Amino acid sequence: MAATADTGTLRADKRGNWEAMANARDTRMVMIVDSEPAQQRFLSALVSRGGWRSVVAADTDTALAKLGTQEGMALEAVLVDQGAPGVPIPEFIAELRRWRPALPLIVITMRNGVEVAVSAMRAGASDFVQKPIAPDRLLGALDRIVSQTGPQGELRPLTEKLRAPLAFEEIIGSSPNFRSALAIAAKAARARVPVMINGKPGTGKEVFARAIHSASPRARGPLVMVDCSAVSPGLIGSGLFGHERGAFPGAFDRQVGRLVQADGGSIIIDHVECIPLDTQAKLVEFLNSGEVQMIGGSIRQTVDVRIIATSASPLDKLIEAGHFREDLFYALSTAQFTLPSLSERRGDVGPLARHLLTRIGGLPGMGPIGITDDALRLLAAYAWPGNVRQLQDVLFRAAVESKTDVLTSSDFKAIEAALGGSVSGDANVAINGEAIGITLYLPDGNLRPLEDIEADVIRLAIGHYRGRMSEVARRLGIGRSTLYRKLSDLGIDTAA
Repeated sequence: MAATADTGTLRADKRGNWEAMANARDTRMVMIVDSEPAQQRFLSALVSRGGWRSVVAADTDTALAKLGTQEGMALEAVLVDQGAPGVPIPEFIAELRRWRPALPLIVITMRNGVEVAVSAMRAGASDFVQKPIAPDRLLGALDRIVSQTGPQGELRPLTEKLRAPLAFEEIIGSSPNFRSALAIAAKAARARVPVMINGKPGTGKEVFARAIHSASPRARGPLVMVDCSAVSPGLIGSGLFGHERGAFPGAFDRQVGRLVQADGGSIIIDHVECIPLDTQAKLVEFLNSGEVQMIGGSIRQTVDVRIIATSASPLDKLIEAGHFREDLFYALSTAQFTLPSLSERRGDVGPLARHLLTRIGGLPGMGPIGITDDALRLLAAYAWPGNVRQLQDVLFRAAVESKTDVLTSSDFKAIEAALGGSVSGDANVAINGEAIGITLYLPDGNLRPLEDIEADVIRLAIGHYRGRMSEVARRLGIGRSTLYRKLSDLGIDTAA
């Protein structure tokens, strides 16, 4: 166990082994607070892959007692499970902050532990991860929270996104390039063709993919997601197609592939550019035949599934370099669109921020949250290299740390620092031009068509009232049947 090895190192240090002491200083140490031996071993092995040594505490009381020891003084991070016995997690975090205010801490929550995550962040946690634990997310979180060169404060990304499926009418954006992508996605949802979604990380590719499934005739079928960037290239084919026992070294059991699991529904293949060429060939064959053959198997099974692929890299360049098959690209791109980065649609930052805060305010442990125009100007002036995902993380951190229910520019100190304390005139135009969250003017200075403005008003109202259609109709001053007719006329015919 990692903790035993660490203790041995410390004993050697006390005997005067200065070389061991120097090596220990060069290795980062994390305390794991968890009462389950199996989970302790799993986490110790996991963090060791990232170059971390671990010391284990079975409960929060023991963890606090260890802070004053030689091991405790060497800690660079703490990893605590929400179910760890002893002092309750918020009190544990508060006490740890009293003794070690700068020591990074990550809370491990259950999948439905949103309220615990909110409480922990308010108490001073640096980040949180949800079970089942994705190794790359945990190691990435540890690296970020101890890095002195990465983003600080509210600009530091959260490991987990608190997300829920959005219908098309809840997706906020009125810039022409974003509306064009939205129209293609809404039309593609009603068809049965494969869809390719391009866009930089954080632009909302997964949100669109899930909305396409929810708005499709397959909505009642399964939705399966495969993140090819989080899987070893040699295992992507096995994950998609499955394998028979003994098909390759390490295949101890028969495994059904994700394509079969998604039969009758949709499969989201995220980071499709990471698929190796041999698996690309099998995927082309599947798209042509609709049949799946397990690796190491001889039986072919017919599967009815719609593929929604996403890519963060330009596939045309990968095709030219010979890293992506042209026939696979065309097979997946029957319907294709690119999501613009947030910096390309800064006029959407204001309404998008309000919409995200409405969703954040609805989380367990939260409440209604407002935001001032000064704060919106500040947000609109920032470049948002992490796109919508980064905006959501910044708003979530600000909301949980704010002492009031209205966010002001003082809640975004890191953004003020990044901007050098100045807000550009473009941001003022963006906010003043959409005082109610709607862009009224085209880039050439002319008014947008009334139909486009009306569609944005309806989308904004549905998002603001969180899909309560009777309330939306009442607030807009129209009948419910009229609202549904307008949704159909505007191509927003997926509202429930």
